[in-house]
Amino acid sequence: MNLAPEHLYQAVVSRDHRFDGVFYVGVQSTGIYCRTICPSRRPAYRHCRFFRHAVLAEVAGFRPCLRCRPEQAPGHATVDAWHRHSDRLVRVLDQGVFRDHRVPAVARLFGLSDRQFRRATLQAYGVSPVEIAQTQRLLFAKQLLSDTALPIGQVALASGFGSLRRFNALFAGRYRLTPSEVRSSRRASPAGQWITCRLAYRPPFDWEGLLAFLRVRAIPRVERVTSSTYERTAAWNGAAGLIRVSHRPEARAVAVSVTPSLVPVLGRVVTRVRRLLDLDAHPERISQHLADLPDYLPGTRLPGAFDAFEVSVRAILGQQVSVRAATTLAGRLANRFGTCVNTGDEELNGTMPSASVLAVLEPGELAGLGILPARAAAILALAREVASGRLVLEFSSAPIDVTLARLKMLPGVGEWTAQYLAMRALHWPDAFPALDLGIRRALGNLSAAAVLQRAQFWRPWRAYAAIHLWRTSPP
Repeated sequence: MNLAPEHLYQAVVSRDHRFDGVFYVGVQSTGIYCRTICPSRRPAYRHCRFFRHAVLAEVAGFRPCLRCRPEQAPGHATVDAWHRHSDRLVRVLDQGVFRDHRVPAVARLFGLSDRQFRRATLQAYGVSPVEIAQTQRLLFAKQLLSDTALPIGQVALASGFGSLRRFNALFAGRYRLTPSEVRSSRRASPAGQWITCRLAYRPPFDWEGLLAFLRVRAIPRVERVTSSTYERTAAWNGAAGLIRVSHRPEARAVAVSVTPSLVPVLGRVVTRVRRLLDLDAHPERISQHLADLPDYLPGTRLPGAFDAFEVSVRAILGQQVSVRAATTLAGRLANRFGTCVNTGDEELNGTMPSASVLAVLEPGELAGLGILPARAAAILALAREVASGRLVLEFSSAPIDVTLARLKMLPGVGEWTAQYLAMRALHWPDAFPALDLGIRRALGNLSAAAVLQRAQFWRPWRAYAAIHLWRTSPP
């Protein structure tokens, strides 16, 4: 956010959607902080303070606006946050990791002691990890209070609070409102089978393109893509159920609905849906780098991973076979080694096997599914690395080149697979599988070296170029 305050103020005055979630404005005369798109009366410049993160606004004593609702804003998508340690820290924490991980667990993710982690967080944000965690959880709780009819006790649990008393005290202390007062100030959705909350994005948003990409790769029993929704199963920590995502273009948001059984892990669901649908992308910034691509859609998104290990296995199954064949093999794997989930839906009732389940198998146990021995060995090697903790795919805190090197050390994982996993499982925006035949065909059958040379113009957003080229590749 290298802009002068007067330029930031102009974004507030014009209600510029490009800056939604990029920064927040605190209004000193009211003690409230808002998104740039807030429909409230525009504040005077002399009353404004600007903050890069919601946590900084709250630590400074501002409380979130009840109209524009900062808890719904899209997050940051810093492309260069893969290099310096502090940048990687910001990238991981901005993904909402504290909604389903405690502070000591996140510190271990970075290989840091609690004291080192606190020092690194103070350097990156200017606040402690506890303050970041509390802000993320409180904002998510505020969203659930406004969007759903969940009992306040369940809101506290779903937001990561172990104690209702502690939740009530922190909420009232930070926002000067009780949870009940926030609920009464908004019209909550009626209680029913599905619990729904909204996640905002920066327009434009190519929802149809995302659905088309996910539809042909949907794993039987695990995922389903209709003409207007993405649906799937989820199971964590004893909680299992269904997720349904639909588009709300009038609100510039997607609606994420879950069955009540998933309420205890709702924070984890929301975090992964944001990553799957690339909701934190900056479309205008990306499209400026890809202007020389014919017919590039500015709303193109980089499909991520709801489950990074699941997508990684699916990628290995897709080596040198058609997308349809890989989907069939993934369905067989889910049917044989996945977990049955009682969802009440005859089509969606299973999960893909976890890394710990596959790690103890032998290659021959996958042979009966039609998986070639080399790919079976690659899948099991990947599973063992992930299950042991030597390779981290979810919220990876390692530099991207280190993770790519670890991936390519596995049997059966070459440059194409590593780059594809970097695109989807690690959500690295500059990943680029230059060896891909579809990409080479779309560029006029260029050699891999020539493709890489041309792709230099698209950095640091080459993964978005790859998505576009796959879409336009001749059959």
